[in-house]
Amino acid sequence: MGQEFKPDFTPDPRLYPFGSRWFDSSRGRVHYVDEGTGPPLLLCHGNPTWSFLYRDVITALRGQFRCIAPDYLGFGLSDRPAGFGYKIDEHAQVIGEFVDHLGLDGYLTMGQDWGGPISMAVAVERAERVRGIVLGNTWFWPVDVLTTKIFSRVMSSPPMQKAILQRNFFVERLIPAGTARRPGTAVMDHYRGVQPSPAARLGVAEMPKQLLAARPLLERLSREVPAKLGAKPTLLVWGMKDFAFRPGPSIPRMRATFSDHVLVELPAAKHFIQEDAPDEIATAIIRCFG
Repeated sequence: MGQEFKPDFTPDPRLYPFGSRWFDSSRGRVHYVDEGTGPPLLLCHGNPTWSFLYRDVITALRGQFRCIAPDYLGFGLSDRPAGFGYKIDEHAQVIGEFVDHLGLDGYLTMGQDWGGPISMAVAVERAERVRGIVLGNTWFWPVDVLTTKIFSRVMSSPPMQKAILQRNFFVERLIPAGTARRPGTAVMDHYRGVQPSPAARLGVAEMPKQLLAARPLLERLSREVPAKLGAKPTLLVWGMKDFAFRPGPSIPRMRATFSDHVLVELPAAKHFIQEDAPDEIATAIIRCFG
């Protein structure tokens, strides 16, 4: 837990043409966008991104859906409050408060990367209010793949924690590596601009630790997601060239969990599917839930 930090970054309205809104949670002030009308669609990002990741998906969907995209505490334009631990269960608690504050009912929820466990942790506690699920390049079960365990331990080591905090390693290296085509300077500057200092990057640095540390939550989700959400209409959108959530081991487990699912493969997309294939994602959501 570190010092408090409040972002001072103004997105370019040509790239992020949305009005900023704010929610005062019990742990700190959360930034979010709320665009369009129609069925509510909660869009949950991962690491090291923020609601900016969903900008093209929102633009494509806001004519038919109410697109709601929060930034977790420690990410994007949300606060980095003193005393917040940036644990996954803490993020889920805050997003749960946010969903309740907005009074979302009959809502769709989408999660990618850490947005999967966070959105599912929120949804299992509000299953009767969830209309449907969208998941892409994510998971919600304990990490047992050796390479992922190694990744967590390496990224949690003092040298890599220093690289993440001091040199913004996750933004500078993993976003380009996780996209089919390296994002341009203007886009990269929006990922850099909300994390200008080590104090702003504490949430980013904690998430690789959580791959192993959040095991109790993930064990609970591995039981509760099938039991409480397994019959919900579900759309799986998968970047088939992802280095983190390879389709071979990931997709079969997703398909076995959700009895009423549609799978849309994104052949050229890597990990950050919202950057690589926003139109395909939006089209699939409209077809399944429009």
